[in-house]
Amino acid sequence: MGRKQKTISREATVSGQGLFTGVKTNITFKPAQENSGIVFVRVDLPGKPSVKAVVDNVITSEEVIRCTSIGSKEARIHTIEHLMSVLYGLGIDNLIIEIDNKEVPGLDGSGLEFLKTIKTTGLAEQSQESFCYAIKEPIGVEDNGSSIYVVPDEGFKISYTLNYDNPYLRSQFFSLTFDRDSFEKEIASCRTFCLEDESKKLIEMGLGKGATYKNTLVVGEKGVLDNEVRFKDEFARHKVLDFIGDLNLLGQEIKGHVFAVRSGHNLNVQLVRKIRQQIEKYRKKGIIIGYDYGDKKEIGISEIQKILPHRYPFLLIDKVIEIEKAKKAVGIKNVTINDGFFQGHFPTRPVMPGVLMVEAMAQTAGIVMLTNDTHHGKVAFFMAIDDVKFRKVVVPGDQLLMEVELLKERSKIAQFKGVARVNGDVVAEAEMTFSFTDASFLDA
Repeated sequence: MGRKQKTISREATVSGQGLFTGVKTNITFKPAQENSGIVFVRVDLPGKPSVKAVVDNVITSEEVIRCTSIGSKEARIHTIEHLMSVLYGLGIDNLIIEIDNKEVPGLDGSGLEFLKTIKTTGLAEQSQESFCYAIKEPIGVEDNGSSIYVVPDEGFKISYTLNYDNPYLRSQFFSLTFDRDSFEKEIASCRTFCLEDESKKLIEMGLGKGATYKNTLVVGEKGVLDNEVRFKDEFARHKVLDFIGDLNLLGQEIKGHVFAVRSGHNLNVQLVRKIRQQIEKYRKKGIIIGYDYGDKKEIGISEIQKILPHRYPFLLIDKVIEIEKAKKAVGIKNVTINDGFFQGHFPTRPVMPGVLMVEAMAQTAGIVMLTNDTHHGKVAFFMAIDDVKFRKVVVPGDQLLMEVELLKERSKIAQFKGVARVNGDVVAEAEMTFSFTDASFLDA
């Protein structure tokens, strides 16, 4: 089962200086409606323009570098990654963030203060299901010795390798199986860092105006200057914090194992764009890609088309009027004279082909199978049909009511019992066995 969407229960405010620009900024967090996402509102600008925190709104800014910025023609917001990481870590899907300057406060250089503040508001569960995309096939991006790859996995894992040209940061490796507790304990408090030489260059560029030795780990050849690390591998952990924040620009969670080497914000954003491309590829095929139907009892035609790859004239279900996910369902096919098969199947006295009754039951079974989390991103094919019986003819004007129930299931095979009725009378029945394969099979 997926989880419900979340927002916060009441408002909260944080204040501080931006790490790069040094501007003083106040942020107010406010509850947001379902399916609205994370939205920043520049309350200091005329018209209070808003910018949604999604990858389409990521900008490259000469004003601020080495961070993630979003913007529109009317407004820009810099250094959003630590806050965005905390929102992903807490599972907050919908939030209004009112901000009165151009950069999110740096606070202690990590996500810890954001985490503490937002947790005081209390989290509010909403009625709509959240979205989670399970990676279907490996995705990778590379640039100048840095790389990120993500492969399919049952959960969300991140493995990060850091390697700088510095004796103290020669090599670090950190791996995490993500959940809310592990994020809070292992990631949220890890601070941003830079090499001593880099810090001097940033100052010369007029940046780093809000950075101090307390909120930024400045690393010399012999170690951290005027500070102590919270974890021996805090630097690699902070890179994971950054990655999760940038990943949140996808607008939904993922399942997959991420392998990153020396990556930063630009490469993170490239990966997010590639993940989105994969999502769109599967969505165009009409394959369900991670939406959890939860306790829904009915599924309409628009949703059926998201689940099944079939289209006119071979989509034979009009509606699912009852479903127990991964177990059983009741589907409806309204038989009309406009169905194409009547033009050639006993056209003088139209009769629905028996094989199409079986196909309609099979498509109803497909709904049951493909709304099961285990089979998201799959397609189902017939392996066998047994004990088929046709009891009565079905003609235009009839409403075919199809009841299907799972008999047994293995990792790649499922067997169903199907019964079709018209006005309560059994017109057809069969046992059907299906196999699964990845939806990439449908690639043109």
